[in-house]
Amino acid sequence: MRLLLVEDDPMIGESMEDGLRGASYAVDWVRDGAAAELALIAVDYDLVLLDLGLPRQQGMEVLRKYRARGGTAPILVVTARDSTAARVEGLDGGADDYLIKPFDLDELMARVRALLRRRVARTQSVIVHGVLTLDLASHEVTLAGAPLHLSAREFSVLRALLDAPGSVVSKRQLEEKLYGWNEEIESNAVDVYIYHLRKKLGADFIRNVRGVGYKVAVEP
Repeated sequence: MRLLLVEDDPMIGESMEDGLRGASYAVDWVRDGAAAELALIAVDYDLVLLDLGLPRQQGMEVLRKYRARGGTAPILVVTARDSTAARVEGLDGGADDYLIKPFDLDELMARVRALLRRRVARTQSVIVHGVLTLDLASHEVTLAGAPLHLSAREFSVLRALLDAPGSVVSKRQLEEKLYGWNEEIESNAVDVYIYHLRKKLGADFIRNVRGVGYKVAVEP
């Protein structure tokens, strides 16, 4: 899943980015409100972590404009503004949760997981493709009823392919699901994940469309 981190404090931002990437989320980190607005227009994020006290454009303005454009990603406000009035303003303005600085990284990660589960619950929570089942909320996978262990990034690749069975997903599109802007992408990373998925699901489950990308069959 791809997250947008909006934080102007380099120490706090680096800690949050490291924690999120350590949990296998793809993270784009921007440091001001104007950059956040541009990122939200350009990319469909799964979740946004938003500071309020930002240069160039305040976080509340970013939040209101995003919701006014119809943006639906859950937004976790992470800020030092701890008054009741500030919390009410943030939640009424379209935030889904509110976390006060300083915070414990474990609590931040728990809130991120909860918001992502909640978003999944509002949409399709389980993908079934033949004998394969993906539970998007719990990240549990079964094959013919038996549990199947996938890494977080293997799960993300498989989910991207199963969002539209029969459609080709390019290598670039898969990389965008797995990595943030500033992460170094190894040239064969996607190929490695596809290789491991084929070993677990069968060699013919994921098909290579030469020069275009990968797909799974409409009917397994």
